[in-house]
Amino acid sequence: MISIFDYGAGNLRSVQNTLGALGAEYELIRDAEGLRRATRLILPGVGHFGQMMRALDEMQVRGALIETLRAGVPFLGICLGLQALFTSSEEAPEVQGLGIFEGQVKRFQGDMRIPHMGWNQLELVRPSRLLQGTGDKPFVYFAHSYYAPVIPATSAICEYAVPYTAVLEQDNICGVQCHPEKSGELGLKIVRNFLES
Repeated sequence: MISIFDYGAGNLRSVQNTLGALGAEYELIRDAEGLRRATRLILPGVGHFGQMMRALDEMQVRGALIETLRAGVPFLGICLGLQALFTSSEEAPEVQGLGIFEGQVKRFQGDMRIPHMGWNQLELVRPSRLLQGTGDKPFVYFAHSYYAPVIPATSAICEYAVPYTAVLEQDNICGVQCHPEKSGELGLKIVRNFLES
């Protein structure tokens, strides 16, 4: 059973629609008990880093979520769900992230349009389970003002003024900065690859 963590915000409906299109059964979970019984976990994210992390703390699930990730449960973080894996974010520097990966999420700077919205191309930097069968330099849909640094777990980057982590994969932990649930057939393929990996 796939578990989607509902922290009170985020793009739940579109993620649910994606799983439905793939014929995948899922449940919404909202507490530590749900996290501990999860066999495959998705953390969708839209909104503000600080609000998300404070919501997880108010729900008293931070510890259980970290335990679940470290226990080897397959995990997919989407957009803010990827950013939450890092130590901190410039969006709310006083709030700690989950700290699974070292580094700070930063805000785009410069003359380009912020937020970065629309279709952009991925560039693989190492073999990727999530992007298997998606072709060379696939286009996916983004909507974000903050970006994660490139780290050893990065499997694909995107460039918007600076190169940043678009896809990361390390053992059971995966994350995508793009929105696969808004990326058409290619997005369905990414989610299917996660479910089958």
